Amino acid sequence: MDFKQRSLRALAVTAILAVSAGGAHIVASPSVQAAAAVPDAIPLKLRNNSGIGEQVYVYVLGTSLATGQQGWADAQGTFHPWPTGGDTPTAAPDASIAGPRNGQSITLRLPKLSGRVYFSYGRKLDFRLTTGGLVQPAVQNPNDPNNDTLFNWAEYTLNGSGVWLNSTQVDMFSAPYAVGVMRANGSIKRTGRLKPGGYRGFFDSLRNQPGGWGGLVQTRSDGTVLRALAPGHGVATGVLSNSVVDDHVNQVWTKYSTSTLTVAPFADRPGVKYYGRVSGDSMNFTDGSGQVVTSFKKPDADSVFNCHKQLDAPNDQVRGPISRTLCAGYNRASLLDGSAGADASSGDSYQDAGGNQYARKIHAQMVDGRAYAFAFDDVGNQESLVYDANPRKAYITLDPLN
Repeated sequence: MDFKQRSLRALAVTAILAVSAGGAHIVASPSVQAAAAVPDAIPLKLRNNSGIGEQVYVYVLGTSLATGQQGWADAQGTFHPWPTGGDTPTAAPDASIAGPRNGQSITLRLPKLSGRVYFSYGRKLDFRLTTGGLVQPAVQNPNDPNNDTLFNWAEYTLNGSGVWLNSTQVDMFSAPYAVGVMRANGSIKRTGRLKPGGYRGFFDSLRNQPGGWGGLVQTRSDGTVLRALAPGHGVATGVLSNSVVDDHVNQVWTKYSTSTLTVAPFADRPGVKYYGRVSGDSMNFTDGSGQVVTSFKKPDADSVFNCHKQLDAPNDQVRGPISRTLCAGYNRASLLDGSAGADASSGDSYQDAGGNQYARKIHAQMVDGRAYAFAFDDVGNQESLVYDANPRKAYITLDPLN
């Protein structure tokens, strides 16, 4: 699978990234104690509260962390590697699991994978295989065979250090759902739930947002709202201008031509700081000794929304962490107060109208304010993620489209 990185947060274990098209999972290297506690598969209770009468189809797809093979899991949690695809995409084996009817639940087994749990309403998803592996649905492609299907997915990793399960809007905002995990003591941590009326409220607000943001909304020929593309896809497909955040970026650039932006990218190392100043066509960052450690060109909307190009974030200990923090700050329009850090609170976000309005509106509709609306939305712990080192059960609840 093709992956976008998200930030590596401080965990009690050493972390590595295993990435997917909708973002990345944080995968922890197993400790001896945790490895003994986490079974090869855990129950996943999937509840259908959608109010939709159509059949739901469920898919558990991912990469085996033991073998590196891509494949799918059946309802019992047995892993099946994909067959080899051809140069021309060929149909993948039917990996669908019949999901619960509205008002009902089923329990599956989640094996130790890094991947996704897809669900679709009314029709099965069309997956294809090539020599490079599985072809994921491309919501930004109007010719994708899944374009007229209402579907969504959650992301998860289960390994010897526990389970990470998150909702995601990195690629699109669509059929709503919430995620949860039961801890060893029986308590349940949940996230990803919209406020009452939040689904329609999001689409109404996005359509009314000046600047072309309503062009991100996609509907079926019968008028059914299918999704809103993430703005990075909107820029790529031309429905959103690549200059849509220019005014805000120019404000940031002007401010730090005469003052300093302080970036503290590590929540567990608050003393590590870098200092940004614009000179010419670059924002240069120095360390405490005054040594220049990295520089950034002025970003366009594509760079901001996708956290790449002028905001590329390699998996290192200097440029990557600074870039992730900058990217989050540009999306949240929170860089004008002079500092940016890994401990940024949601109260510091979206105070200026020039940032990522798609992300702002998603966070505003969440019960707990948490979402994964862009690749580095976990900077400042604002992401919709549940984790437990000793999980007893995972939950995905399909919520109403109201």
